[in-house]
Amino acid sequence: MAIWLNKDSKVIVQGMTGATGMKHTKLMLGDGTNVVGGVNPRKAGQTVDFDGTEVPVFGTVKEAIEQTGANVSVIFVPEKFTKDAVVEAIDAEIPLAVVITEGIAVHDTAAFWAYAGAKGNKTRIIGPNCPGIITPGQSNVGIIPGDITKPGRIGLVSKSGTLTYQMMYELRDIGFSTAVGIGGDPIIGTTHIDALAAFQDDPETDLIVMIGEIGGDAEERAAAFIKDNVTKPVVGYVAGFTAPEGKTMGHAGAIVSGSSGTAQAKKEALEAAGVKVGKTPTETAKLAREILNG
Repeated sequence: MAIWLNKDSKVIVQGMTGATGMKHTKLMLGDGTNVVGGVNPRKAGQTVDFDGTEVPVFGTVKEAIEQTGANVSVIFVPEKFTKDAVVEAIDAEIPLAVVITEGIAVHDTAAFWAYAGAKGNKTRIIGPNCPGIITPGQSNVGIIPGDITKPGRIGLVSKSGTLTYQMMYELRDIGFSTAVGIGGDPIIGTTHIDALAAFQDDPETDLIVMIGEIGGDAEERAAAFIKDNVTKPVVGYVAGFTAPEGKTMGHAGAIVSGSSGTAQAKKEALEAAGVKVGKTPTETAKLAREILNG
């Protein structure tokens, strides 16, 4: 089992023929991902050779789905074209669109997120500005290194890309069912709560690790959801305990004002919901290991 991505997922890459798309398509194929096509209207009808694997290029997402049965799209297009790419994926009703691109204008994200809702939420959006999603040993969609962990029974949901990788590496001896990087922009598609609900329902996830960061109230809302809906053990980490107040930190969403949005406030909300929260990623991994080893 896994959430949202497994060995049967058929993946297309919007922007596959660009430098970033080419690089990561090759890595995804190396991890066993079933990449069935790329999308570029200017190169439709061509194929790209990835070390002996020929991947066809289609003119549209709709055509790619019709020809290959694709059910996942990963988007590696420049930020000024990302909104159009996501809207095209939504119009084609692909079940999962993973938006890797960073630097997308917030109003563009708001527009395609609202568009997905208006179209009946048939497309789950992960991202933007995220590392993607990996079900180790089955499929890897995005830029998460495929060789830092193994299949296992931990579910991971994280706002931060680099902390996703660190946590997967710290707990590589136990392994992961699925790891989801949801991105840290002010507006994102899939949230902590969406992932928590999916991991709660996944029979092969025994423990959930949730990584948040300062700014906004997503972690506080996740804490309330955990308290009411999640029976599996949850371990958390909030990046930014040493961040200065009132200063935007890295991600566009990470700004703190007063006590609202601080790492401490989020830690307290999570602990009140029964979540064990580490002060460092390593301490968080240690807490997860202690719970699983009982």
